[in-house]
Amino acid sequence: INPPVDVDRFRPNRPREDFYLTVSQLVSYKRVDLIVEAFSRLKLPLVVIGEGTELPRLRKMAGPNVRLIGRQSDEVVADHLERCKAFVFAANEDFGIVPVEAQAAGAPVIAYGCGGVTETVIPDVTGLFFSDQTPDSLEHAVRRFESGALAVNPLDLHEHARAFSRERFSHQFRTFVEQQWQHHCAEHRK
Repeated sequence: INPPVDVDRFRPNRPREDFYLTVSQLVSYKRVDLIVEAFSRLKLPLVVIGEGTELPRLRKMAGPNVRLIGRQSDEVVADHLERCKAFVFAANEDFGIVPVEAQAAGAPVIAYGCGGVTETVIPDVTGLFFSDQTPDSLEHAVRRFESGALAVNPLDLHEHARAFSRERFSHQFRTFVEQQWQHHCAEHRK
């Protein structure tokens, strides 16, 4: 049972602006370094929201097109997700809530195609995957995105994200507990 995402707090129909976004704890395994390197080379606007031990290193490697704005409130994060051109995700996570939040906000996802994101992003429908956890592989995916390889309707992305809503979580959790209780009761009647 996947964790719940507050899908309805996002407004997916806001106008998109010309910047890419990543939101992450800035620690090495999240691989924000490869996102910063790829976008510095591509010279495309990138906003990085987050804090952590990697922040000083990322600031040193970031080109002038990369803005590292530190930790932000939930409201600021939602605002950026609702306006970004696409959300970029380079970590290998068990689930990854922020890519689902991005889709709920109407933003397509460009992600490393490994781990939980493969269950939450539909390739070539709600996002694009890159195959290797390298700047070169990410650059290729971003160029593909820039060429128009992914045409999305923000409202469709929002609807897809509903599969991970709080209501779905509550229903699945309740069903699981009821099934386990029935199984337990049946075992003790024997």
